[in-house]
Amino acid sequence: MSNSLIKKIVKPLLFIATLVAMFGAANLSSDSASASNRSYDSVLKTAKKHLGARYVWGATGPSRFDCSGFTKYVYKKSIKKSIPRTAQAQYNHTKHVTKSNIKKGDLVYFGGSKHSIYHVGMYIGNGKMIDSQNRGVVVEKVYAPWWHVVGFSRPANLSY
Repeated sequence: MSNSLIKKIVKPLLFIATLVAMFGAANLSSDSASASNRSYDSVLKTAKKHLGARYVWGATGPSRFDCSGFTKYVYKKSIKKSIPRTAQAQYNHTKHVTKSNIKKGDLVYFGGSKHSIYHVGMYIGNGKMIDSQNRGVVVEKVYAPWWHVVGFSRPANLSY
């Protein structure tokens, strides 16, 4: 093969390979960036959309929820993240975080202990959460006199 023939074939192939690498990388990073940029906004929007929905024990939505049915529904519908069905299972199978590291979108658990969890809500900042309880889906303080906080978890890494 002559040198000129190699230059005619190899140069265009290298150019095409470079373009594919550049545009492929750009598409991957923009896809992941757009997915992460919408994550917390999407979770919060989905949760707020159901404010006022009735509480029904064992209900998983979309118009009636119990506490863990609500958090499961919100994560699945907003960011396609599947989490376990019950509050105790959600705590047991998600990444635990400390009170000082809690972020918006994390879950807050209530009960007698970390082994006896009976309620879960989603932290939305400023000491508040959205949860489904006897008054339905509401925004309320995490540290209300009727709740005993026993732990926190992060079902997904969200961007803000």
